[in-house]
Amino acid sequence: MTEPATIPETPQEAVAAASETFESVAKEFDALKLDTTVPESVRALAEKTVNQTREAYERGKESLEESIDALERSFDAAGQGATAFNRKLIDIAQRNLNSGFDLAKSLAGAKNFAEIVELQSSFIRSQFDVFASQAGEIRALTTKIAADTSEPIKGQVTRSFEAVRKTS
Repeated sequence: MTEPATIPETPQEAVAAASETFESVAKEFDALKLDTTVPESVRALAEKTVNQTREAYERGKESLEESIDALERSFDAAGQGATAFNRKLIDIAQRNLNSGFDLAKSLAGAKNFAEIVELQSSFIRSQFDVFASQAGEIRALTTKIAADTSEPIKGQVTRSFEAVRKTS
């Protein structure tokens, strides 16, 4: 056991005690033999581990960069799809508005009530077909947008799984 420490009364005594402690620890440290050689097998294992870690890091980094690229392409496709969708809606609205103006023009030229009823009935029947066609246009466009938006991500997921399969 060590002797109980006494508290120095002056700064000089504190410096002397600290110096004595330092010298004691330094002698113990010098007594340790740090020139022990590391076996070749341990060094080889350490180098192999470092190389494998570096390779795993590079693969992970490449995979992350490819994933980020796929997300960027997906977001770009989504933005282009949103633009195309908005343009399609504007086009449909313009066509419907023009149809409405054409009906109003025809109604203004009607000579009697029976002709007005016939024009409206005909317009309504044709609008059902037009609306069904427009719904088909929107459905086809949204299907294309969804496919274009998801394709980069699907491709990246497929490539990632293939890479994992190859390394297994």
